[in-house]
Amino acid sequence: MIFDAAGKVVGQHQMEHRQILPQAGYVEHDAAEIWERTQEVITSALKQANILGSDLAAIGITNQRETTVAWDVTTGRPLHNAIVWQDTRTADYLATFSQQVRDEITHKTGLAIAPYFAGSKMRWLIKNSPAVQNAISAGTARFGTIDTWLLWNLSGGVRSGVHFTDVTNASRTLLMNLETLQWDNQLLEQFEIPRSVLPEIKSSSEIYAATDPHGPLGSAVPIAGILGDQHAAMVGQVCFDRGESKTTYGTGNFALLNTGTDIVRSKNGLLTTVCYKFGDQPAMYALEGSVAVTGSAIQWLRDQLGIINHAAETEALASSVTDTAGIYFVPAFSGLFAPYWRSDARGVIVGLTRAATKAHLARAALEAICYQTRDVMDAMVADSGVPMTEMRVDGGITANSLCMQMQADIMGIDITRPLITETTALGAAYAAGLAIGFWKDTDELKKQWQQSRRWNPTSTAAERQEGYAGWKKAIERTLNWA
Repeated sequence: MIFDAAGKVVGQHQMEHRQILPQAGYVEHDAAEIWERTQEVITSALKQANILGSDLAAIGITNQRETTVAWDVTTGRPLHNAIVWQDTRTADYLATFSQQVRDEITHKTGLAIAPYFAGSKMRWLIKNSPAVQNAISAGTARFGTIDTWLLWNLSGGVRSGVHFTDVTNASRTLLMNLETLQWDNQLLEQFEIPRSVLPEIKSSSEIYAATDPHGPLGSAVPIAGILGDQHAAMVGQVCFDRGESKTTYGTGNFALLNTGTDIVRSKNGLLTTVCYKFGDQPAMYALEGSVAVTGSAIQWLRDQLGIINHAAETEALASSVTDTAGIYFVPAFSGLFAPYWRSDARGVIVGLTRAATKAHLARAALEAICYQTRDVMDAMVADSGVPMTEMRVDGGITANSLCMQMQADIMGIDITRPLITETTALGAAYAAGLAIGFWKDTDELKKQWQQSRRWNPTSTAAERQEGYAGWKKAIERTLNWA
């Protein structure tokens, strides 16, 4: 995506790449294919905008976090398929950690001990790939997340590629110390990863290198911003102040709360992470919470129950009734995430009477999205002590006005959606632009932010309390079933 000084999109192109599923629990990507597609979308976006690479002021990179790639610095080729964040092959290894080790790692990194972080994926590659082992012995192995791989290639690869990552991606590896913002020797020993293969950790906004003039841009353009996707969305939503938050609504939800320069260690099952770090300024931190099933609950109504034909029909169907007729739907299809963390929980629909219709169930499904989001945001407020005054939202379900009004009513705060919804790409552009002075400071970016819609709560405190009490009872039924 190409943005102008006003933050407006002037050119874009996107392409899919393959999802490789060798066996149950394994999810891989071809890193060479990702680089090839990256070059193609750069070329096509420039063509669509009718500009040259030399017309660009800077480039920012954003990526799915945790996905891990190893490559050979002399050939420029991946040594193995990239292991994707969803991959669970290292679960058994992580289960061998003692509680003491788990607590120490969580304290240093802010993360749960889970297979989707990059550290155990790197260890798996070292233990299981002869090509990786040989390259490490030869001193030619390089490891990184996808941002690191793209940066290395964009800056010249085997000729002149630089080996850096930023603090937001490094904070998702189980290897970086949140306080020092550097690789931690004790963590490297725990996962048996040599420091020599890892990239140098940089800020999220600085000039890392220039693009190779022989590459897809045909010119030397500063590469000046790197942010993991959820962090980039925070920047794109200009959540620069302590207490500001954004929630991205997808098949599941990701919510982040800016806690300023304070590292807030969660007592409610949330993750502590680096929000962003701009140049020499202090790092800003965040609490992160995720909900497993939000948009996918609507897919379930469509694909499994057949009560709608298209997801967009949910709003009209749910709007045809004024309440849920006492129904609560907890879509714990694969357990519950924060703040419950019960993988054995299962979905329930409670409060059914003969009067219940598919419209009531559709409305209950939208309410479930909002209640689960409130659960996470309440945990964030409890952990941080930072009161929440409004929530910025992006993602697919934000097009559903009824759902967003419900969210405002259930939480008792304003919900606001931005004019530019591609907040992840915009955040990467902002980080790059700040590094080179294209934008003066974050205050200038804040002035650019425009809302397309705001929803104000219409509920009373008593109504919110009664509704939420019913949700908590439904959660009890879910947990008791387990």
